[in-house]
Amino acid sequence: MRFLFKTAYEQDLRLFRHGGQVFWYSLLGIVLLAAPWWASEYVMTQLHFIGIYSIVGLGLMLLVGFTGQISLGHAAFLAVGAYTETLLQAAGWPFWLSLPCAALLSAAVGVIVGLPALRLKGIYLAIATLAFGVIVEEILARWDSLTGGNSGKHVKPVELFGTKLDGDADFYYLVLGLMLFVFASLRVLLASPFGRVVVALRENEHRLRMLGYATFRYKLVCFVLAGMLAGLAGWLAAAHDGLVNPEMLSWHQSGQLLMMVILGGMGTPAGPLLGAAALKALELVLQGWTKHWQLLLGGFIVLSVLFMPRGLAQLFEWKARSAPKA
Repeated sequence: MRFLFKTAYEQDLRLFRHGGQVFWYSLLGIVLLAAPWWASEYVMTQLHFIGIYSIVGLGLMLLVGFTGQISLGHAAFLAVGAYTETLLQAAGWPFWLSLPCAALLSAAVGVIVGLPALRLKGIYLAIATLAFGVIVEEILARWDSLTGGNSGKHVKPVELFGTKLDGDADFYYLVLGLMLFVFASLRVLLASPFGRVVVALRENEHRLRMLGYATFRYKLVCFVLAGMLAGLAGWLAAAHDGLVNPEMLSWHQSGQLLMMVILGGMGTPAGPLLGAAALKALELVLQGWTKHWQLLLGGFIVLSVLFMPRGLAQLFEWKARSAPKA
């Protein structure tokens, strides 16, 4: 165990806190970059899903892990991004235009939902977001002329400069690049003055209001950012699967996304990445073992909350044993 003592604010702003993080993140980066050469087609497919869910989890981590706002309808933003890609592609839009449109439209929906919903707290906010997810699922299932109903709509492979990104390696690098960009951006954002207020918001919102901070605006911005990242991931999910339908993006997915963040570690930037990888690995192992795999998965989540309240990320924490002497 190595004990770190921070003596300057600049140390807390670093993307990598110590040499150990530089080494392990570099090693992980090399393994991920070389994945198309060592991974099978099946493993590559799972890596696609891990990358996509990590992007959603990073936004949900910002919302749940830092502002303490529980969203049980987050898959609805995933659906907005997926169907935006489907409809814009059918209209002939290139991917470099449909991608930002999917993210921005999800952000706009986040503003519409967040303005009334974030005035609620705790279980009331959770129920409001859950209701939003159910409403979106019903709209997608019933509006046949636009969404294709329960049958859904097909999506063509993404094209970049006339080249189709339909191979495992091509699409994998697109997902990996976007995931790393989102991860680095959130790390920088959380180390900024805005991020400091967000962390303080989770700890004591009342005190922040007494100090003059507009806490509702900070919560709304986090809600919108979480929705925007979910829309980005929905665009990737649509491009990857080649088909979108309400069943794939139902409100049940929201619970799975929340489990992923809890398993990885709320309030830690690397938590969603660890949670997405662990949840996918657990699903694959348990599905091959028993048909009651969901029961075992739920039990594992309960045990992880009891014995690892900060998630898998706490296994990689470097704690200070005591304060340095003056």
